[in-house]
Amino acid sequence: MKLLNSHFDPALPYWQDYLPYLHELAGPGFPSCSQLNSLLPDDLSSGDGQPVRFVESDQLDDDNYEHRIFATGQVSTRPHSWHDLFNALVWTRFPLIKSAMNYLHNQAGAKLNRGSRGHLRDALTLFDECGVIVFSDRLELLEALAERRWSTAFLSDDFNTSVLLSICGHAMLEKYLSPYKAMTAKALLVHVNPEFMQHPRQEMLIHLDREISKRMLSGLILTKPAFLSPLPLAGIPGWWPQGGQENSLFYDDRQVFRPAPENLIPAPVLSLQKGLNR
Repeated sequence: MKLLNSHFDPALPYWQDYLPYLHELAGPGFPSCSQLNSLLPDDLSSGDGQPVRFVESDQLDDDNYEHRIFATGQVSTRPHSWHDLFNALVWTRFPLIKSAMNYLHNQAGAKLNRGSRGHLRDALTLFDECGVIVFSDRLELLEALAERRWSTAFLSDDFNTSVLLSICGHAMLEKYLSPYKAMTAKALLVHVNPEFMQHPRQEMLIHLDREISKRMLSGLILTKPAFLSPLPLAGIPGWWPQGGQENSLFYDDRQVFRPAPENLIPAPVLSLQKGLNR
């Protein structure tokens, strides 16, 4: 089996942030933990200061998944698992966000009664599995998404040039192996300045990884699920393989583009207006 096959059409925008890593992993067979570890930043460490690395799950005992990462840096990884492969790729693309989520999971888990999760861990799990970062210098478009005014946002003439997205939920990446129209992500909406949007995409993602992780660790965002906004991914121009998004009738499917309830409190928009520090 080769990774770079019809699963990862480079023309499909949802793969764009992971294609460089998939190119490095291309070859016969499923990637090994050693191959995945080679993609990680050299200085990435767990909350307890241990180097983060992927370890085959059958080499580990059945301890708490998040605590093991925090205490030892070992990320349990099942062989031949798409889910765990995409988890590894997100660790590579957003290492500081993943490390921050692990730290917060571990800290919150230690304070809760056995079997209890709490709002923080629920929010972290949603973002970890189904998260997408949506960033734009057009606050009105981000607010339209938060208020679930789908056609207003998606049919805007400059949505494609003014709004950028990057998937950070590994379960959502896995779903794109066999996409379906009702796929709905949990979006963190981020308002940036126009200058930020002029930088190369790689620089923007590194900056977002750093700034979002800082705010997570400071307890400013993602403290509860309400920080995340549902986002039907089929509505994003170019993200639904069967097309049709240019037609307003596409958004009349209420099973996919659910209308906002009357008592909706929109998810907040995170402001990162200071620009990108080189």
